[in-house]
Amino acid sequence: MVPWGAVLWRRLLRKRWVLGVVFGLSLVYFLTSTFKQEERTVRDRNLLQVQEHEQPIMWKVKFSSGNSSQLSNQCRNSVQGKLLITDELGYICERKDLLVNGCCNVNMPSTKLYSCDSCLPNGCCSIYEFCVSCCLQPSKQHLLERFLNRAAIAFQNLFMAVEDHFELCLAKCRTSSQSVQHENTYRDPIAKYCYGEYPPELLPV
Repeated sequence: MVPWGAVLWRRLLRKRWVLGVVFGLSLVYFLTSTFKQEERTVRDRNLLQVQEHEQPIMWKVKFSSGNSSQLSNQCRNSVQGKLLITDELGYICERKDLLVNGCCNVNMPSTKLYSCDSCLPNGCCSIYEFCVSCCLQPSKQHLLERFLNRAAIAFQNLFMAVEDHFELCLAKCRTSSQSVQHENTYRDPIAKYCYGEYPPELLPV
């Protein structure tokens, strides 16, 4: 025996007005959800714009000349170069001239301080270690500060982790999305390591 409730429900579903009510309620629910999502998106976008314009990112970078490595007679350096190394004091030397404390041997004739060899006036260099050494010049501090003040939110994760001039130059000179065009070719395939405020100029195709 079929329950009366089921029979009544089937009869109701055959009525056009019942289907209309069900459809109308579904439409109202869909529109309400869509509008709430849109309001949420607009609110988040406005909040991001307010934070971007009224609350600048608090960068941790310090540009002090006296640091713990000098006091302990130890140097951090660029590590990765097969032929050249730049230490945090701004010296660039051949890897074979690197001392056990991580500093370049300043008594070697090939060791240079704040060298911009291979670098162009726009702050882009063809050799990473020269980029770091040139970037470490005390005179580059204001340029780097201007870059940080104008850095997009997209760079926050990259530069929020750096704490001093040396770490900033290491990070800034590494190639990034600023150095490429069309996601697969360098804007300037020769001078692709940049410490400057702007990405390399686009070369004519």
